[in-house]
Amino acid sequence: MGSVSPLHKLKVLVWGESAESALERKLVRKIDFFILTFCCVSYFFNYLDRAAVNNAYVSGMKEELNLKGNDITLLSTILTIGYIIGQVPHALAIHIVPPRVWFPAMIIVWAGLTMCMAACKNFTQMAVCRFFQGLIEASTYAGTQYIIGSWYKPAEIGKRVGLFSACGQAGTMFAGIMMTAVYTSMDGLGGMPGWKWVFVLCGIITMPIAVFGFCFFPDLPETTKAPYLNAAERALAISRLPPKNLEGHKIGWSIIKRTILTKNFWLFVIFWGFGGLLESYAGYTCMLLWMKTAKYTVQQNNQYPLAINGIAIASTLICAMTLDISGKRYPWGLLVCGIQAITAIVLLFWNHLGAGAKFAMFYLAGTSYAIQPIVFTWANIVLGRFDDSAARAVTLYSMNGSSSVFFAFWGVCFYPAVDAKSGYRNGAIAMIAVCVFMSIWMGLIYMQDRKTLKTFNAEHSHLEGVAPEADSVERVDIVLDAKQKALDAKN
Repeated sequence: MGSVSPLHKLKVLVWGESAESALERKLVRKIDFFILTFCCVSYFFNYLDRAAVNNAYVSGMKEELNLKGNDITLLSTILTIGYIIGQVPHALAIHIVPPRVWFPAMIIVWAGLTMCMAACKNFTQMAVCRFFQGLIEASTYAGTQYIIGSWYKPAEIGKRVGLFSACGQAGTMFAGIMMTAVYTSMDGLGGMPGWKWVFVLCGIITMPIAVFGFCFFPDLPETTKAPYLNAAERALAISRLPPKNLEGHKIGWSIIKRTILTKNFWLFVIFWGFGGLLESYAGYTCMLLWMKTAKYTVQQNNQYPLAINGIAIASTLICAMTLDISGKRYPWGLLVCGIQAITAIVLLFWNHLGAGAKFAMFYLAGTSYAIQPIVFTWANIVLGRFDDSAARAVTLYSMNGSSSVFFAFWGVCFYPAVDAKSGYRNGAIAMIAVCVFMSIWMGLIYMQDRKTLKTFNAEHSHLEGVAPEADSVERVDIVLDAKQKALDAKN
């Protein structure tokens, strides 16, 4: 038996073991390319468009639009309100309009709204644009989580969710780089300040991904008509996953009973409602606003926060890999909570910290984004054990909505711009409380995970090749592999 090459070991570590059959390997490569390219790039531009506002604020927009006090925080809150309102309608819409049509159409609208922001003359106009931008952009995040959970096996989900989440941070990072480049090279061009050119350019470069989606996004395994998937690949895309009930796509009044009257719905909605608050220091751009009060230069304001995004990307990807390799989620969730608690405790001593220590803690807070693959991988795996696609979509979108509900008022209450100079003391106390709550709530999620896994295994124990005594968090994958072998044997 030949030794395994270091390159192969690295590939397995980063992306997992390849499927045994050539057909499945080919299928996974195709859906990775077409699904992840569209979803990751669209999310990159989603965050690029959002982050451009905060960068524009410290690059001249504040003075030109005469923004005062907490106006920048209110703009973020207004976008969040639109984002909340849009969640469930998008979850229902993708069961009426094919995702390959709905998602690209939303991208075109939000790109247009981004360009409109360059024409805003005051706070009110900017607020209107931000509200509708949030309403439209609500389609992207939870929609992608739903699509990933629809196409991939449990042991394949974590890394895909992590890669997708990291792309949002890459968009935020690129916004700072782009603002610096535009501010220095295009400021005043055509009589327009640099911050307005950023909005125009963001909108223009977002459009091509919508065209890609219209042409190549594959919809769902059971409805796909993608020309690059042949009949055998389409059949395999369905058979390699848990059995799906076509009735699960129905969105009549029964969807209420199938969601808000179930334990899973509330467990996961509350889970991400508080989970998203772990990202408060980075999400409310606390370091950037503090730097503004400390009189750093425009270039420094745009460049220094980039390290937060770099740390967020690295920690998210590393966490995503460990999820799939270990098959565990609870320990990594506790680790993320512990790091955020340490950050908050240190920042409580704001007046005794030097600038270097403050920067270090804000950078460490970037690890909070690793909670995203933990929460949504866990949710997709547990909800995927039930054959109700519409309920899973509504739950995932509601999770995102609940997080946004908290985010809409949390920043105003605990991380207002006027507290930037004094170090957000109330925010630090709130962060510690959130970490404690999340650590306890994850215990409840863990128990529900074990319970639903036991039920799923019992219901599928008749499948050929599955040992009744097998006891693994990811035994679902064993069930699916056995099911595929049984189908292959029949054919």
